Order: sequence, then structure tokens, then C-alpha cells
Amino acid sequence: MTNDVTRDWLGDPEAQPDPVRAARQSAKPALPKRFYTEAGIAEAEDGYRLVLDGRPAHTPARRRLAVPQAALAAALAEEWGAQEEFIDPARMPLTRLVNSALDGVAERREAVIDDLSAYAGTDLVVYRAGDPARLVAAQAAAWDPVLDWAREALGARFILSEGVMHVTQPADSVAALRRAIEAVATPTALAGLHSMTTLTGSLLIALAVLHGRLTPQEGWAAAHVDEIFQAEVWGQDAEAEERLAKRRAEFEAAARVAALSA
Repeated sequence: MTNDVTRDWLGDPEAQPDPVRAARQSAKPALPKRFYTEAGIAEAEDGYRLVLDGRPAHTPARRRLAVPQAALAAALAEEWGAQEEFIDPARMPLTRLVNSALDGVAERREAVIDDLSAYAGTDLVVYRAGDPARLVAAQAAAWDPVLDWAREALGARFILSEGVMHVTQPADSVAALRRAIEAVATPTALAGLHSMTTLTGSLLIALAVLHGRLTPQEGWAAAHVDEIFQAEVWGQDAEAEERLAKRRAEFEAAARVAALSA
């Protein structure tokens, strides 16, 4: 195991991050070979650390890859343990999201909350089709229960709009959703919520998944009512389906990180 590989994947706590070198490394097409035999976790003062052959792993910004929840740490170790001859970040969505939480969300909490709060005024589920009747009914079946839950659980009521015409939502409802975001305590759960929201365009669906009102599978289906309808009418497009499958995997990983961060 070379020193460069060790530093790139385990991190060097004595070194300062080099953004230029990191950018060059990320541009390399070749995947690094697996350089460890066993991935596990170790309890420490900063929580549960991911360890590779007993050595602490680090995030790209050289922070210790540690989380407060043993179950989340175990899921990370399982992801690293599942790597084969090469380490493929594309097959490590949990690690990528936790890295993002530790390196970015933890220090930019208010900015992330602001970004998420912006979705409260333009949420996917309030913009409805006027026709055909089957799509109107499908949107109502998927989205009305989410709005009912938001009203009952969060005290937020929303005004529906037909088409893409913008509608200004009640300030009290927007504030209620911001409070729901602020109540998300951990950086990893907040990162999961952010990822689910940006992947679907719906803060309400993401919050419903976070709170267990919807399963991740139900949440993804609710966010893609229009795509499902179009596929039923016009048939499936293989490339579009492949892109959606990748995004769905990211969504489900984000939901898992959020759930394990409780």
C-alpha cells in the first residue's frame, strides 16, 4: 500500500487539504485498487469511526469519518466491505453522503436550512395538472395525503395551483416547514433530507419520508407521478429509465442515512 493511496483514502491528519490536488485526483478515470482487507467500526470519543484494517478512515477534507450512531457506522463499514478489487465511489452512496455531511453540512447548517426552506414556496405537490383526468386523479391520490399529513403534523396548509402559474403560499405554512427543517438535529440527517428534496423537487415528500409517513419507495413513486403516467401513455425510454434508476438509488440511500441518523 503506497503512501499516496493511504493518504487519499485513509487521510493524513497532519496534512492540510490541497483542493487542486483533490480536483486532479477526482478527474482520474482509473479507480484505486482496494488496499485493505477488513472494514469495521471502532468506538471513540467522537462517536463510531470507520476503520480499515484497524486504521481510522478520513473524509476528503481529512476529518475522521465518524458518526454518533453505531448503526450508521456499521452501514458505512458494510459499504466499504462490499468493494471488490477496486474502490468505486459510485457504489458507495452512503459514504459519499456522510462525507458531504461532515465536510459541508456540519459547518454550513444555516445555509443548508435556507436552501431547503426555499422549496417550501414552490413545492412539487402544489402544482397540479388540469388534464387529462387520469393524471389529475393520480396526482391527487399521491399528493393529497402528503398535504393532509403536513397540515395535521406540521400545521402547514398549502394553496394548490393548476399548471405552472406561481402561487404565493401562506407565510405561516412556509415558517412551519422551516421549523420542521430546523428540528433535524444531526448533519447526516439534514444531508439526507437535502438530498431527498433536491432529487424530487419536493420538501414535503422528503419530510414525509424523514418522519416515516411515507416509505422511501412510496416517496419516490409520489415524486414521479408525472413520469409514471407518461411512460404508461408513450412507453418507456431505456435511457430515461436508467437515469431514473440511478437517481432512485441515491434517493433511497439518502432516506437510509436519514433514518439511521435518528
